[in-house]
Amino acid sequence: MTILHIDSSTQGQASVTRELTAYAVGKMAGEKVDRLDLVADPIPHLVGRPEANAFVAQLKAADTIVIGAPTYNFSVPSQLKAWFDRVAVAGETFRYTEKGPEGLLRDKRVIVMIASGGVYEEGSSFEHNQSYVRAIFQFMGLEPEFVIANGVAMSEERRAEAIAEAKAKIDRIAASREFA
Repeated sequence: MTILHIDSSTQGQASVTRELTAYAVGKMAGEKVDRLDLVADPIPHLVGRPEANAFVAQLKAADTIVIGAPTYNFSVPSQLKAWFDRVAVAGETFRYTEKGPEGLLRDKRVIVMIASGGVYEEGSSFEHNQSYVRAIFQFMGLEPEFVIANGVAMSEERRAEAIAEAKAKIDRIAASREFA
């Protein structure tokens, strides 16, 4: 089994999503972990038409994808958006049909760790992180699961509470069924 572990937070050691992705990957029984740090090793933003590339191959090879997607200005960091732009490739991860687009990826587990300084519930006019990540993975044929830590900038107490709640959800996921 291969786990693709992706971090996109610019906050280094202070990052909630980096803490949560590391915690989740630590709970998984994986033979191989491919790690992408999109801040330490940034992907150039897309210029021209996306084509098959090493990121697509890496995504296809993964059995489980664990992503840290902090909320920056109501959405994902541009580093993560650049990765999505590289892996959403017609004919590779989706295709166009007469009935509309069809995702080509199957049988992969996607677990997304989201952290935000405020509280942005799905459906709120300010929430464009979870909804975007859900839409792009569904477009490629996958249904992501979310672990969310909201309000981490509101107070130290709220930050600690949000992290503890997120880790408890990771523990419940791990206990309720095979995690990887």
